[in-house]
Amino acid sequence: MVVWSIANQKGGVGKTTTTIALAGLLSEQNQRVLVVDTDPHGSLTTYLNFDADYVPASLFDLFQLPHIDYDGVRELILSTTFSHIDIIPAHMSLATLDRSMGNRSGMGLVLKKALTAVAADYDYVLIDCPPILGVMMVNALAASDRILIPVQTEFLAMKGLERMLRTLQIMQRSKPGGFDVTIVPTMYDKRTRASLQTLQDLKTRYPDQVWASAIPIDTKFRDASIKHMPPSLYAHNCRGVFAYKTLLSHLTRLAHNE
Repeated sequence: MVVWSIANQKGGVGKTTTTIALAGLLSEQNQRVLVVDTDPHGSLTTYLNFDADYVPASLFDLFQLPHIDYDGVRELILSTTFSHIDIIPAHMSLATLDRSMGNRSGMGLVLKKALTAVAADYDYVLIDCPPILGVMMVNALAASDRILIPVQTEFLAMKGLERMLRTLQIMQRSKPGGFDVTIVPTMYDKRTRASLQTLQDLKTRYPDQVWASAIPIDTKFRDASIKHMPPSLYAHNCRGVFAYKTLLSHLTRLAHNE
């Protein structure tokens, strides 16, 4: 089982779109995919047409389990309407975990233990992270084989990337071998100087971590979200989906070499 977290300490950079786009493409390859929504706002949960306020079980319930085992975790997993894609949904109560349980011993490894318990059921796990460093992001990073950092190709997004990379540097002290990172340029518009310059800056400053291409701006992403469908199922031949196919090929090659 391969686990990728999609994380950035800046909102609006394409984390949820990246999560659902990759999940959709993997499902078309008959890969069994579990997506995990760790953001109290529940954007991924809503995208997949669940009401985050009224889901029968959520990620919050995982942190209430007296012990983590297969049966307990399976009860929190919901089937989506898409073949090979399941979800552990979010609930707004996740926002209370830092205050109520943040200092409890072992809190940072709860999700990793849960995913280990159901590892035989899935080929890939994609974790959509909140834009805030807290219990949920710590859990996501600790459980991951690779961190994908979507970065909007505009100047201010570079600051968010710098914060995210500093966070990983701090956390890697407790993770042998550190984190494998792929920076994913998003919302790229080749007609604008800002996009062109930011993409070049990313390649210059992070040559070993940045993906060589970029995810373009594509209105089909917004249309797919309105229909609650993975982009590849809504508009299989659009340029945005083609870019995510290229990204997925890159990531799976890296996964097979690790």
